[in-house]
Amino acid sequence: MKLTTITQVSVDGVMQGNGPSQADRDTGFERDGWALPPFDDEATAWVNDLCLRADGFLFGRRTYEMFAQFWGVMEPGSGPIADSFNSKPKYVASNTLTTGSWPETTVLSGDLAAAVRDIKAGSDGELQVHGSGALVRWLLANDLVDELTLLVMPVVVGQGTHLFPANGPDLALDLLESRTFPKGITLQTYRPSGRPHYVSAAG
Repeated sequence: MKLTTITQVSVDGVMQGNGPSQADRDTGFERDGWALPPFDDEATAWVNDLCLRADGFLFGRRTYEMFAQFWGVMEPGSGPIADSFNSKPKYVASNTLTTGSWPETTVLSGDLAAAVRDIKAGSDGELQVHGSGALVRWLLANDLVDELTLLVMPVVVGQGTHLFPANGPDLALDLLESRTFPKGITLQTYRPSGRPHYVSAAG
């Protein structure tokens, strides 16, 4: 099974509070909801199709709980995204949860790398990771990501948690797909390809 990550980021790399988030506001972050205004019909249709093609979803605990409270309470037929999230297998990486509140959930604890490898080896299809910044960083560091998709919003947030840390592992990427939506969202899908090659300054 191919593991793909899908992350909404600002031009300055922020992923925190892309949607309205009282939890983020409670921590003092006041610039939430920045990803919603640029979404147009084309971008929405792309996300709908993306979720429909998934064969399962992998979440970090915080994103899992947020999605369960929002998408998980929707009735069947509410839309492609809700129907996909509610009907397909879900895995949550957590050492604090023992059971999932969302039907079709399996909690992954202990040796997470081995658990993810087992899921990937178990069948064909696509395992998608939405949001879940800490989990995405961990998956990349452990060479478990097959495709990395960024939806870059035309906004500079200026504060908040970034997708990539200021000091972390380096990674070369091969561009697989790139497109621009009418309101300025740009899509880039990459395949990780080992470490980058660096050019030294001439002596």
